[in-house]
Amino acid sequence: MYLIVVYDIEIGRVNKVHKFLRKYLFWRQNSVFEGEITKSQVEKIKIGLKEIIKKDRDSVLMYILEDKYSFKFEVIGIEKNLMETIL
Repeated sequence: MYLIVVYDIEIGRVNKVHKFLRKYLFWRQNSVFEGEITKSQVEKIKIGLKEIIKKDRDSVLMYILEDKYSFKFEVIGIEKNLMETIL
């Protein structure tokens, strides 16, 4: 599976969400994470985010794809945090 998470949350919770998502995903740019992941990890992320965010004030979008080749990706402008394989 491939997961893209985009969030718009109050400033007081940004660091908690950022730190939590870094355990599972690659930080693409401000408020955007992505990466290959298992179904069980997706469920852990959902549970963890529900514990951190305020549902009446924050918004989290999760794009769950079968694989990273199921969509086309384009950048307009500066590409932040290039995903590179580190060996």
